[in-house]
Amino acid sequence: MTTDGLTHLPDGVDIADVVTLGESMVAFLPSHPGRLADVPSFDRAIGGAESNVACVLAALGHSARWVSRVGADGFGDHLVETIGAYGVDVTSVRRDPARPTGVYFRTASDRATDDHEVAYYRAGSAASAMAVDSVDLDALRAGRILHLSGITAALSEECLGLMRELTASRPGRPIVSFDVNHRPGLWREADGPRVLLELARGADIVFVGDDEAREVWGLHGARAVREALPEPEIVVVKQGAEGATVFEQDGTVTSVPALHVDVVAPVGAGDAFAAGFLSATLRGLPVRDRLRHGHLMAAAALTVPGDLGAPPARSHADRLAALDDDAWGTLRLGPGWTDAVTEDVHETEAKEEVRNP
Repeated sequence: MTTDGLTHLPDGVDIADVVTLGESMVAFLPSHPGRLADVPSFDRAIGGAESNVACVLAALGHSARWVSRVGADGFGDHLVETIGAYGVDVTSVRRDPARPTGVYFRTASDRATDDHEVAYYRAGSAASAMAVDSVDLDALRAGRILHLSGITAALSEECLGLMRELTASRPGRPIVSFDVNHRPGLWREADGPRVLLELARGADIVFVGDDEAREVWGLHGARAVREALPEPEIVVVKQGAEGATVFEQDGTVTSVPALHVDVVAPVGAGDAFAAGFLSATLRGLPVRDRLRHGHLMAAAALTVPGDLGAPPARSHADRLAALDDDAWGTLRLGPGWTDAVTEDVHETEAKEEVRNP
């Protein structure tokens, strides 16, 4: 697997390191704490699990493509332009003149607790009309890794049909990465757990939280998750503050503790973790380092207010991932750590140039 950008194929389709599919929405973040009823104004941002993964991967130097549908409206323009500005290929995003781009509003409180409000306006959105015949299947399949999530399957029957098509076993398909991303409010029926299990079992790499597995499937413990998902080559069980564990097909089990992080907002961390893990996978790094890069990218997201945090320079992330276990266990990261890292790396590079003109 290379990370040198897009490789042009004879049939005119460009192959990317990672292709993602999913709905992105314009997010309105509160200017002040308080109930939605009391917040006087909001700042505009973007939100979308799969496009978040694509943006982080592009920032890390990989070629990434986001495939979706947005409305033929100003919010759709904003999404395409903003995600494209991260270096993501957005040429396969289709515009829907009949359906709007989804939007949502949220409070400043912790989204991981009950002390928060989120108001979604996504029913009937352009993305909910994604189907086998309304997206660019060639662009979706032209990637070394195709990253999907359970959110898409919950949007509509057409979206579920598309997900089943993409996770079906067939010769020559890309490596399929699937983040369970259970959103109970999106599922109209009680079949969400069954569908998510079906899609996860059809993937090659699966990301799921242990708390999520308890809620969706009634599974307790990382090993129980692996036993329920015997087919994927890699199952990544995220265990919150404890860390994460990877189960490989050959029976190898690898666990890496989470970092100590001064959290600003607990949003976007799961997407960033997946991006870090997939980035290290593309680079052929050992499983331990894939997990550590996942933790580092999650820390970059946790230490900023929005969903997307600037990742550290790759060279510095590699140095941190290579720490011995004791040093890794005492590492603590807070707001601004990626900016400080970038300055440190540039200073080091400048010194190297002076020493080696």
